[in-house]
Amino acid sequence: MKSNKIVITHWVHQEIIDLLSPYGELLLNQSRETLPPEKVLIRMRDAHAMMAFMPDCVDAVFLRRCPHLKVIGAALKGFDNFDVAACTRRGVWLTIVPDLLTIPTAELAIALMLALVRNMGAGDRWVRSGDFQGWQPVFYGSGLSGATVGILGMGRVGCAIARMLSGFETRILYYDASPLDSRHDQELHARSVPLDELLGHSDYIICALPLDERTRHLIDDRAIAVMRPGSYLINVGRGSVVDEQDVAVALEKGMLAGYAADVFEMEDWALADRPRFITPALLAHKDKTFFTPHLGSAVDRIRKKIAVEAAHNIIDALEGKRPRRAVNTIE
Repeated sequence: MKSNKIVITHWVHQEIIDLLSPYGELLLNQSRETLPPEKVLIRMRDAHAMMAFMPDCVDAVFLRRCPHLKVIGAALKGFDNFDVAACTRRGVWLTIVPDLLTIPTAELAIALMLALVRNMGAGDRWVRSGDFQGWQPVFYGSGLSGATVGILGMGRVGCAIARMLSGFETRILYYDASPLDSRHDQELHARSVPLDELLGHSDYIICALPLDERTRHLIDDRAIAVMRPGSYLINVGRGSVVDEQDVAVALEKGMLAGYAADVFEMEDWALADRPRFITPALLAHKDKTFFTPHLGSAVDRIRKKIAVEAAHNIIDALEGKRPRRAVNTIE
């Protein structure tokens, strides 16, 4: 086993290092910084396994430079940055961790929505400015009780968001290409509707969709024009589900009351035409936006569990087994 080389591209807890050490030589990056792709490839050229994270992008070109690679243990749920077909052709297992990110991401969606509509960012800045002298009738926002919340995507995260919203006395609509059955709708107190109906009837819209050809820029100027004037948009799915330029224009024109996000278009590394930065026009709307730096699963004990699961997927493959969370099949 020690002849194996295992590359871990980002910081992990010591428990993960201890777990994988018996199975090979570990090439670590404990700096908390993302390595440039070329430096990752230098480490990968004779590697047998890779623990990958959100910033990593694996395609056919990458794989050709990793002739010994057997398995990619991705410590994440969404895998649009990884070419599944190319991995299969090269005989490389691609594995994910589908479950552990759900609750933390749903929690953050609720937190972002509340922070946005209750003007928490602007309020915090005012308190810190030194100008706050006590209560004044400012920063009046919106509440959730009695509001209609539209959820785009009713997968694990969307369902978890719906369950958490049950205590806020909201009406829940959702749009999904594969709607839930009536039993689950009743359990979640949610109703499946066409996209434009959700857009036109929701006070708050939460994006919890994966990124693919159908969902890229699903929320653009056309979709925003259908939305209820003064509605709020929250994105915890993938950055490129939302056209950030169009959102910036809608905020400027007052078509949207606010936008909160934990994900950004610049993070969708597999898209060659992705922007390289968040549009300044969007960042300029400080009092109408609330942003977090991809904290969806950033709960310490959860991140540890995710990496442990990714490590077990790697161990399975190195032991000649089918990894428990493989998304492809190797003959």
